Amino acid sequence: MYQNLLAPLNLGFTTLPNRVLMGSMHTGLEDRTEYFPRLAEYFAARARGGVGLMVTGGFAPNIEGWLAPFASRLTTRRAAERHRLITKAVHTEGGRIALQILHAGRYGYHPLTVAPSRIKSPITPFTPRALSTAGVERQIKAFVRCATLAREAGYDGVEVMGSEGYFINQFLVRATNRREDIWGGDYKNRMQLPVEIVRRIREAVGPDFILIYRLSLIDLIPDGQSWEEVVMLAKAIEQAGATLINSGIGWHEARIPTIATSVPRGAFTWLAKKLKSEISIPVCTSNRINDPQTAEQILASGDADLVSMARPLLADPDFVRKVTEGRASSINTCIACNQACLDHTFSKQIASCLVNPRAAYETEIVIRPARVAKRIAVVGAGPAGLAAATTLAERGHQVTLFESDSRIGGQFNLAKRVPGKEEFEQTLRYFGERLRETGVELKLGRAVTVAEIIEAKFDDVVIATGVVPRDPSIPGQSHASVMSYLDVLTGRREVGRRVAILGAGGIGFDVATFLTHEGASSALDRDLWMKEWGVTDPAIARGGLAAPAPARPAREVFLLQRKTSKPGAGLGKTTGWIHRSALKMKRVQMIAGAQYLSIDDRGLHILEGGQPRTLEVDSIVLCTGQEPRRELEAPLRAAEMPVHLIGGADVAAELDAKRAIRQATLLAVTL
Repeated sequence: MYQNLLAPLNLGFTTLPNRVLMGSMHTGLEDRTEYFPRLAEYFAARARGGVGLMVTGGFAPNIEGWLAPFASRLTTRRAAERHRLITKAVHTEGGRIALQILHAGRYGYHPLTVAPSRIKSPITPFTPRALSTAGVERQIKAFVRCATLAREAGYDGVEVMGSEGYFINQFLVRATNRREDIWGGDYKNRMQLPVEIVRRIREAVGPDFILIYRLSLIDLIPDGQSWEEVVMLAKAIEQAGATLINSGIGWHEARIPTIATSVPRGAFTWLAKKLKSEISIPVCTSNRINDPQTAEQILASGDADLVSMARPLLADPDFVRKVTEGRASSINTCIACNQACLDHTFSKQIASCLVNPRAAYETEIVIRPARVAKRIAVVGAGPAGLAAATTLAERGHQVTLFESDSRIGGQFNLAKRVPGKEEFEQTLRYFGERLRETGVELKLGRAVTVAEIIEAKFDDVVIATGVVPRDPSIPGQSHASVMSYLDVLTGRREVGRRVAILGAGGIGFDVATFLTHEGASSALDRDLWMKEWGVTDPAIARGGLAAPAPARPAREVFLLQRKTSKPGAGLGKTTGWIHRSALKMKRVQMIAGAQYLSIDDRGLHILEGGQPRTLEVDSIVLCTGQEPRRELEAPLRAAEMPVHLIGGADVAAELDAKRAIRQATLLAVTL
């Protein structure tokens, strides 16, 4: 089924075993040498899993290129020696690994930043120093030195980061390059920086070393590169000695989502296909490729020679091995939520994965056989209960999982109904497979009683019963127009054309998205998504930007919150802006600092800015928080049974699958 994905790729001096490239992800483990044993095992696990070629997180070639003070860099032979721990671990498992050289330029979060011109980035507080002509030469030499040190450290190659708006990209675009010397002016001059970097690296490392260039195929910023310029650069990079070209999509400052779950699978592979016809070296495509079927189709249709899957290999290090063994249905699929990976990275935390909390914690969260096999009851088959039950069973415990619903999934069954969150279904498919593989006894369709649990004499009871909606106690909330988010997302209640949603947290935003959409979800239709966000061919418009043309909203929606802070302030660091932008395109009116006075036949009465206002709406949806559901806890403790609370049953401040799955896994590896 996957003959193209699993086909070897001959690079001339070496052959990759398959067409899967693990794209670069900065985990934070790169930033401290004391983390290198963890980083070594992190990559070794993916080498064991069969990945054809891996690329590390970015390492700066000098201090000026730092992402942040004292962050990852490779500048000395002593540092290169420390990297041998990583390369040896990968090679022992039969894998290949390249080091990414990343110069942050004006994206650096420190006062020593340099750039082609003195122009501040909108995403950092520091204004860079403009490099002199000699200063540019020093940066090129730093790239070359870093590449030679990578070879000394045992890496199989390097990737030169030339996309996403970092240092090299900043030279290519007039908006960030106002220079008048040989490194500025027309495009032929501006593109000489990456060409010189690649040419000199190839001269320094020799012909038998993988040299990947990460090329921005579409900038998604105003006045970005044209397609003619992209092709011109790609051809020059090929001539300079690159082994292959990897696709970069969008600058970090771009206002177009590129890897979030609402972006269709393989949304940008058409760009790789356009480039592939222009050059002769292999082209790797990237962004939102998370399952083997999509990857195989991309390769079979000739869109690319390799596929880059970064976060999917956080979610499941055994992705390739499972495909090879005919167990693709057992893959733990990346749902592109960003909550534990990119959100952690941009919050200066170690990156991991919502659906796989062992990612980057392989040496700390270890699944070992239980010393004594126990009989354990897990009550509730939401994400927390599923993670606990399957991990406990994997360790050898006899596990019975009780769920009052007729299906597993809990709140994920609601989330997957929200347009743009269809991927959440994949986590439930994965856990369904895991339940079968680990032999968990699953009892669906009836709430288990305290008496049944006591009578069965379980050794431990894990309560993962989730949450119930919080009662906001608004006068008149028994009115027929009032309903909970459960009523809406399950389809139990009809919703009118004018709607007020009370609560602007994650659930409120999901309900607003659900109610303003009708028809096909743009997350499942690339052409519709591109039209909605204003993405076009860079051969038509520079940077690939067009005027957004979102579909008309299905309803008029007001999204209210009591807090005076910006609505959605608690959403993910890297996805909150996407949700806010999407709702603005749907003309959702967001009201912060609202006081809910009463509800009657006229609608919802509030105070806004201290002034009374009536929202004449047909429906009012309560998304005003949750409370833990723990009715089993007290009687079980009274019966002196060992009880453990996880997930929403433990803390219900916001529905937090990341915390729930991690908490469940940590409990399961210790019981």
